Amino acid sequence: MIFVVAPDSFKGSLTSKNFCDTAESALLERFPGLTVYKVPMADGGEGTVEALILATGGKKQSCWVTGPLFDKTMAAYGIMGDGKTAVIEMSSAAGLPLIPSWKRDPFTSTTYGVGELIEDALEKGCTEFIMGIGGSATNDGGAGMVEALGAQLLDKDGVPIPSGAAGLLKLHSIDLSAMNPKVRQAKFRVACDVSNPLCGPHGAAYVFGPQKGAKPKDLPLLDEALRRFSQVVKQDLGKDILDTPGSGAAGGMGAGLMAFFDAQLVPGFQIVNEGVGFEALLQKLRPDVVITGEGRMDAQSVMGKLPVEVAKVAKKYGARVVAVVGCKGQGYEKAKEAGVDAIYELKEKDMTLEYSMMNAAELLHNKLQKINFLPAQEKRD
Repeated sequence: MIFVVAPDSFKGSLTSKNFCDTAESALLERFPGLTVYKVPMADGGEGTVEALILATGGKKQSCWVTGPLFDKTMAAYGIMGDGKTAVIEMSSAAGLPLIPSWKRDPFTSTTYGVGELIEDALEKGCTEFIMGIGGSATNDGGAGMVEALGAQLLDKDGVPIPSGAAGLLKLHSIDLSAMNPKVRQAKFRVACDVSNPLCGPHGAAYVFGPQKGAKPKDLPLLDEALRRFSQVVKQDLGKDILDTPGSGAAGGMGAGLMAFFDAQLVPGFQIVNEGVGFEALLQKLRPDVVITGEGRMDAQSVMGKLPVEVAKVAKKYGARVVAVVGCKGQGYEKAKEAGVDAIYELKEKDMTLEYSMMNAAELLHNKLQKINFLPAQEKRD
């Protein structure tokens, strides 16, 4: 029998590599001689850097950058095994976890540090970029990012605008003439699984602004800031980003990456699937079982989340798909309709969420000792 283990990370608990290593240990203990292939995965969010550098023999890089509130923070990114592809998770330099909840303010928070990560990778010879843009604390359309690379965003008097969404309200012109010339030679792909436009009721401000600290009364102004940004981009760069699907991702970072770098927005799983060679491996191995997982499985899991995307691929090659998740949420059954054969959770009824997160590796090991992976009626010929 051949098993493939291909999970997402359990945010705040298990990395995808931790999951793979724990699963391998439990499976070999239970089934000596079993063939287990480990494929740490991600869907473009947290864990994407680790998944892609592990799969390609790449390496992690770290550098000091400007955080979302202008304090210095150490941020990491990856360079894949080809030595030319940088993998950057925006959240490492401009993410919500970097700001205490009571300090979150999208009017002032900046993506400047993301630009500094890109600059560092350019100086190390990278010419291709994979950008993960989940978990942002910002609403500046990537303005800070491009300023870090030498661009000028100016008000009507030719003065650089303030940082954050507040500055976009004063934006009058964009000058890219002094931007790092290496950027123009680089290719950018963005892991993006949302289709929100930049502005309007389904746009960046109204949908994602509240989690970044915006109050209801702030949302029209934040929306207007991004609308102003789109008008100046169209005026000076000749690109209409206002209603492009995905432009509203990460506080308008989707729009900024398209506007400034001609970036291509791609589903996160597609990028990781190609980068780690997951489907090619399944096609070659034709495994009996694929084990996957994520921290929480609910109705949103069918919207591009990793376990369901893994199941779609695995089903092409006749594998049974078993998901082990931290906990089940409302609507988790939809994953079964999408191809996951069985779903098990680590959190038991008498267990707190905190306990299950702190002891996830042990719980996973124990759970894999008990699962009936190939029910008799479903064993393949």
